[in-house]
Amino acid sequence: MSRRLPPLNAVKAFEAAARHLSFTRAAEELFVTQAAVSHQIKALEDFLGLKLFRRKNRSLLLTEEGQSYFLDIKDIFTQLADATDRLLARSAIGSLTVAMTPSFAIQWLVPRLAKFSESNPDVDVRIKAVDSDTASLTDDVDVAIYYGQGHWQGVRADKLRNEVLIPVCSPMLLNGPRPLEKPSDLKFHTLLHDSGRHDWQAWFRQCGITDANVNQGPIFSHSSLVLQAAAHGQGVALGYSVLARPDIKAGRLICPFQEVLVSKDAYYLVCHQNHSDLGKIVAFREWMMEMFAEETRSEMLLG
Repeated sequence: MSRRLPPLNAVKAFEAAARHLSFTRAAEELFVTQAAVSHQIKALEDFLGLKLFRRKNRSLLLTEEGQSYFLDIKDIFTQLADATDRLLARSAIGSLTVAMTPSFAIQWLVPRLAKFSESNPDVDVRIKAVDSDTASLTDDVDVAIYYGQGHWQGVRADKLRNEVLIPVCSPMLLNGPRPLEKPSDLKFHTLLHDSGRHDWQAWFRQCGITDANVNQGPIFSHSSLVLQAAAHGQGVALGYSVLARPDIKAGRLICPFQEVLVSKDAYYLVCHQNHSDLGKIVAFREWMMEMFAEETRSEMLLG
């Protein structure tokens, strides 16, 4: 025997309107218009063949049938919310597969991962290194780190941080035969390139330097490799600040100049839209965003 169920969106609108005794406040809670709430209530009344509300002196009142119906369904909504909370709480444990480029994993996540594990001991993080970050949110991946402008279809993308590119090198280059005192001195040094030569081209153009030979110097396929080459004194790299930060903090790299290249892209934490409320994903998202916020505040205090 089939069950006769009313239109559930209409029941949801009725429950909110009955609880507030206001179509306006129900609309605000449900993020719809007042007209939409009225339409849903009318649809429910037509389905039931009963009037659920009546207006008196600008007040919204429940009819006797409406009051009876509200008392019956309000506990159902409470039970549904409680069941959902319990399910999401259970989803806060288990494995969490996170996809990202090897460079982001090595330079940023791995050194900090113990902090997440300390506060979330029931979540077993599994790191999946991928070469193409914006194609890494496959069915076997819970969360991915994308680098771009945030325009991806069918996913939830939370912005973590903007990025700037900064010139970095080993401290030993400052005391060599060709010390780095101004940007034009780079013409005497090997340029190290991350994936291509366009970043150095844009940096020199921004600095007004037209005679630099950006066609010289090796190209590396991963950001961590170009940073390691710079740390070993093989030349000057234009590094992503988020990824270069650990080596700068440890003294393996320095920034010889203040000129930076502001990227149009940013780091995003991305997950499947229909999984965005899972407990383990919420926990990882909140931790990532707090970590980046703390580091940004720290950098601002340091100037």
